[in-house]
Amino acid sequence: MAEMQYLETEAGRRLAYHKFSGRRTGVVFLGGLRSDMTGSKAMHLEAWARRSGREFLRFDYSGHGESSGAFTDGCISDWADDAMAAIDALTEGPQVIVGSSMGGWISLLMAKHRPDRMAGLVTIAAAPDFTENGYWKAWDDAKRKTLKEEGQVALPSEYGDAMIITKRLIEDGRDHLILNDPLRIDVPVRMLQGTADVDVTMDVALGLLDHLEGPDIRLELVKDADHRFSDAACLDTITRAIEEVLTNA
Repeated sequence: MAEMQYLETEAGRRLAYHKFSGRRTGVVFLGGLRSDMTGSKAMHLEAWARRSGREFLRFDYSGHGESSGAFTDGCISDWADDAMAAIDALTEGPQVIVGSSMGGWISLLMAKHRPDRMAGLVTIAAAPDFTENGYWKAWDDAKRKTLKEEGQVALPSEYGDAMIITKRLIEDGRDHLILNDPLRIDVPVRMLQGTADVDVTMDVALGLLDHLEGPDIRLELVKDADHRFSDAACLDTITRAIEEVLTNA
């Protein structure tokens, strides 16, 4: 495996990344909240890219993995800026973007603001607007009061230590909601969703499918797959979706 490299962004953040140079169109993986570029999906996609000779980029957002900063200092706009900084500096031409969970939200922001850099889109349990719809609107008055008074709320997580949700994350998320305004995507879009996902439910995927406009947008439901979407069959489903997008791009 190639040695880890670092990108210094104009915002002063140091982003860790791995890039495999191959044939274009390239593929870029955008991970989820508090995940990093060594997860099973990112590593599976790099192995696939190397086998197929396809250019591939994976990286850590600031406050994630090996990149600089603290997780609790970050927010959606920071991580979206990180993604665009990495794509602008480390790739050329339109890319197929693969966005997992929060990475799905960030990829949709990219489709809205930088469609020139997108050749296609694959989302995995995309979680647009989760700070508002998944957190704030679902919280009781006690949690909302804690956030306002203490600036953060600690949520239990089955993936490790408690998830710290900050006031800045919630407020910044409101400035970057995707589902309140129409969004047209003219490149091929493949949305993947597990029916057993309790973190991002099928209702979210179906709502996003209904919300998006474009000539080639499809949703595939995988029975009994959970939010990780990382068993062998799910990983093969991801690469198949990418190959289909590349063929149609």
